[in-house]
Amino acid sequence: MSDKIDYKFNEGRLIEEFRSYIDSTYGAHYSVNKFQATEFVIDGGHGTGFCIGNVLKYAQRYGKKGTHIDARKDLMKVLHYALIQLYIHDMVNKPTTNRKEK
Repeated sequence: MSDKIDYKFNEGRLIEEFRSYIDSTYGAHYSVNKFQATEFVIDGGHGTGFCIGNVLKYAQRYGKKGTHIDARKDLMKVLHYALIQLYIHDMVNKPTTNRKEK
């Protein structure tokens, strides 16, 4: 029996492409001295608003600006900001060792 999943929507390739996109942002103008501007926004306590605002922004402009390639980039940005928000969500909601279970 094979462990390989037969993805119906090309998820395996798209996830790898998404990883490459994210990797490219670490070397792009979004990163200065190994810090991303988003880190400063999160550290300032504004991460959720920033991320959700960007998800909405790029989702709403999808297909309305530039070429089909630009629209595809907007979808990558939606995914990236949603992933960063997932990180923030997990950080805010991580269990503490002092909590007692009921």
